[in-house]
Amino acid sequence: MAKKGNRVQVILECTEHKASGKPGTSRYITTKNKKNTPDRIELKKFNPVLKKMTVHKEIK
Repeated sequence: MAKKGNRVQVILECTEHKASGKPGTSRYITTKNKKNTPDRIELKKFNPVLKKMTVHKEIK
């Protein structure tokens, strides 16, 4: 029987992409522990459209 955990899948979306006016979006899927980090997370990830590292925030 599988154990139930506090880890959930979250989607990270680029914050600078919308302001740039370029088409498309930069999104990543990762997991986080809901018990340790109840608030939304922010990570620096690579945006292939802008070709640089940008801040990605959790959506939903």
